[in-house]
Amino acid sequence: MRIATTVFLTDESVRPTWLGRELERRGFAGLYLPEHTHLPVSRDTPAPRGEPLPRPYGRTLDPFVALGQAAAVTERLGLGTGVTLVAQHDPVSLAKRVATLDFLSEGRFTFGISYGWNVEEAADHGVTRPDRRELVRDRMALMRALWAAEPTAHQGPFGSVRAGFAHPKPVGTRPAGDPLTGPRTLIGGAAGPRLFAHIAAYADGWMPTGGRGLTETLPALRRVWAEAGRDPTALEVVPYGVLPSPGKLAHYADLGIEEVVVQLPSGDRAEILRTLDAYAQYL
Repeated sequence: MRIATTVFLTDESVRPTWLGRELERRGFAGLYLPEHTHLPVSRDTPAPRGEPLPRPYGRTLDPFVALGQAAAVTERLGLGTGVTLVAQHDPVSLAKRVATLDFLSEGRFTFGISYGWNVEEAADHGVTRPDRRELVRDRMALMRALWAAEPTAHQGPFGSVRAGFAHPKPVGTRPAGDPLTGPRTLIGGAAGPRLFAHIAAYADGWMPTGGRGLTETLPALRRVWAEAGRDPTALEVVPYGVLPSPGKLAHYADLGIEEVVVQLPSGDRAEILRTLDAYAQYL
């Protein structure tokens, strides 16, 4: 089982270059970074994990810039977003950013995406809650057109792009005959029929926060995946933001899970090193 990490990197935390080096030196599989463009002071949306919302939420670094720094000082460390709020981006520019990071890191990038929970943050980007799921689906289709090997057009309900030259291309390899393009893509969100249908339609797997309840939810996802005609062996499930224990990781292994993303504190070097030392037993 691969043990990757996630942390809120902020203007008050450690730098991605230092953390990337420490993770690779110790044998961790990857670094996933979250995204929030800003945190409106006036907010009616309840935080998923309860109030008050932790201070780092309003201070996160741009994940693509931070991951680019980590990529430059490492050779093997996986790099990922956990998660990119696709609805809040221009898809043409985002496609370029994703492809560039994957190209420069030689295929080490995982595109973790989701729909976003903060209504006020999304509204400042012109995104309304009822549209967000289909908007993300359409923007992913547009980006996949730009990542295609040959110039490919896309005309969708929320956006379009002409057939044109768009380089660099993501370099992550895919099996022969795979209809998707671009890097490995995981969708985050709570279990349910709509989420599972989207995962089966245009992603490589699921990134459930915390990983609770997988014994009950994984069979449902696998059923939807198979009904969509996807290869049963290709589905990836990567529990995210996990506080690990031997029993928990053994349970995930029994479910066939091959990667887990454990949570690091958004603290100083000493606190992070203590946590990495504690997690070393799982490597």
